[in-house]
Amino acid sequence: MTTTTPPRILLAGGGSAGHVSPLLATAAQIVRRTPEAEVLVLGTPDGLETDLVPAAGFELLTIDKVPFPRRPNGTALRFPGRFAGTLRQVRAILRERQIDVVAGFGGYVCPPAYLAAFSARLPVVVHEANRRPGLANRLGSRRAAEVLTAFDGSSLPGARRIGMPMRDGIAHLDRDARRAAARKGFGLDPDLPVLLATGGSLGAARLNAAVSEAAESFLDAGVQILHVTGRGKAEGLAERPGYRVVEYVLSMEDAYAAADLALTRSGAGTVSEL
Repeated sequence: MTTTTPPRILLAGGGSAGHVSPLLATAAQIVRRTPEAEVLVLGTPDGLETDLVPAAGFELLTIDKVPFPRRPNGTALRFPGRFAGTLRQVRAILRERQIDVVAGFGGYVCPPAYLAAFSARLPVVVHEANRRPGLANRLGSRRAAEVLTAFDGSSLPGARRIGMPMRDGIAHLDRDARRAAARKGFGLDPDLPVLLATGGSLGAARLNAAVSEAAESFLDAGVQILHVTGRGKAEGLAERPGYRVVEYVLSMEDAYAAADLALTRSGAGTVSEL
């Protein structure tokens, strides 16, 4: 009787929901289609993935966050040594967890993940969610087995459009059925219209300021506001009846169900979801 080892897949990405959300949507589909697969996620200790990945039921492995330097300074001088350290961390993970394939979605963890996988002769899959690819995925695409994109017209070599991986909760959202419960959950009046204002998972300072300044006018007109500010960007924004301020919403489908209109300045993930 012949037995085969279940595939072990490392999904790398983090920092913002724009990287983590398609990663988790992909992870869910892998488990659904190949239940025996072992799916691990590589991130950093201080990104959104520290909350989102465990909440989705996947194991999170973390490495140091080492951004590429943008100018010649002390950080640039320390970069080679620190980056070499992250490479060693990923190589140890690939070896100890017997990873079969690495898939990257962008973010600081992807360059060491790609390079470690290349050196171990493991196949690499790159997914780029934005029309303009980031530095990490430009690096990974050079030797990747597959380069997949959310939009047509990518500059990445050999890119093939598959669209934006999306969680079932958003892809199949019934807003009408969920609206009453969503508004109740946010403490909003079920009968008054709701404006959703969001600058994405990392927020947008100018949008936050503009919405806060205009809040009273909306409330006077009988419109409630659900203001998603981004992590660490709610300071100084005073809640009052009808004006709900939250830094982050774990299940954005609730925000979409509660809202009648969305005011946004954010990335490809939010655009695709809307």
